[in-house]
Amino acid sequence: MTAAASRDELKTLATEASEKLADASADEALRWAVEQFGDDLIVASNMQDAVLIDLATKVKPDIDVLFLDTGYHFAETIGTRDAVATVYPRVRIINAQPEQSVAEQDAEYGPRLHERDPNRCCHLRKVVPLRRVLASYSCWVTGVRRVDAPTRANTPVVMWDERNGLVKVNPIAAWTDDEFNDYIRRHGILQNPLVGEGYLSIGCAPCTAKVAPGADPRSGRWAGTSKTECGLHA
Repeated sequence: MTAAASRDELKTLATEASEKLADASADEALRWAVEQFGDDLIVASNMQDAVLIDLATKVKPDIDVLFLDTGYHFAETIGTRDAVATVYPRVRIINAQPEQSVAEQDAEYGPRLHERDPNRCCHLRKVVPLRRVLASYSCWVTGVRRVDAPTRANTPVVMWDERNGLVKVNPIAAWTDDEFNDYIRRHGILQNPLVGEGYLSIGCAPCTAKVAPGADPRSGRWAGTSKTECGLHA
């Protein structure tokens, strides 16, 4: 597939691959993506861990990695991003930043927009920067898993991302928590130190809380509100 492929061609490719790779392993899905798109794909990471990055670099060591640098991240998350750059020196990290700094956003919308209108804040600081970066690619690879949340229970390994207009590959969609954690242990994968402190789904600092023992890992995101997704995958 060339970078000049039309939207219809990409959509057809994704539709055919969705069935063909429905039961593909993470390695098989990633190899398919690299064979089809080469440099025309990017891996997204929130830097909670480097599982997806590790898997991807086994197939393409110089792969592009997208990090949404919202301006609200924990210091530990930024530190994990920097550690990834050291451990995987051939990776090119693309730091996608919002059009406005936090101070500029506060000046226009008022302080603590994330409390008053979290959907608006996520749109400005995550969704818009994501779309801007993805516009330069034909495929993006994510670490979304079906066990993450009810909203992700039917996530396919390969799909057409209508909202962003490109192919979306979810190599570890079928992984259980045990499989995921086992991969981290067996391969010594980098993990955000906040995970060990009880932050099991890490986003922006103001909107991320520790998770109660046995609770849904994503219950720590936007706790106390009805919000469950930032708009990147739903």
